[in-house]
Amino acid sequence: MTDRPPRFITPQGFARIRAEYEQLFGEERPKIVDIVSWAASLGDRSENADYLYGKKRLREIDHRLSYLSKVMKSAKVVDPAKQEQRDTVRFGAIVELADENDDRRVVTLVGEDESDASEGRISWAAPIARALIGARVGDERIVRLPAGEKSYEILRISYPPQA
Repeated sequence: MTDRPPRFITPQGFARIRAEYEQLFGEERPKIVDIVSWAASLGDRSENADYLYGKKRLREIDHRLSYLSKVMKSAKVVDPAKQEQRDTVRFGAIVELADENDDRRVVTLVGEDESDASEGRISWAAPIARALIGARVGDERIVRLPAGEKSYEILRISYPPQA
């Protein structure tokens, strides 16, 4: 049996996954089941678009539900607001970076299942995140990317406020 790395996720990311699961399971899937049942009652299923599309959509939903269920079972919810060591980059940190050209960007280190680069949420397992973990303000980190190495300076580290 292989040891898998923990599947870290923020409380907000876990809530989004649970909400998607509940919406698919409680709303969308029952509607599709009704459509498929109705379409099946019409007889010939070979050219019945409602039946064929419904069965296909049902498989997609069931596949997604299975995936979401596995994510929720293996998730280790980590609340970044409870991070005690706030002067170093850890899971959940909001980090402002500057590259060699002084191009700045802000990234938040989140779980793999909640990352969205277009929104600045990067997986804690991504190369740039791995390079940043443990860094402090003023540190410079080299990130090895497919296009080559890139240097970043850490300008600011913050975490969500504690409740």
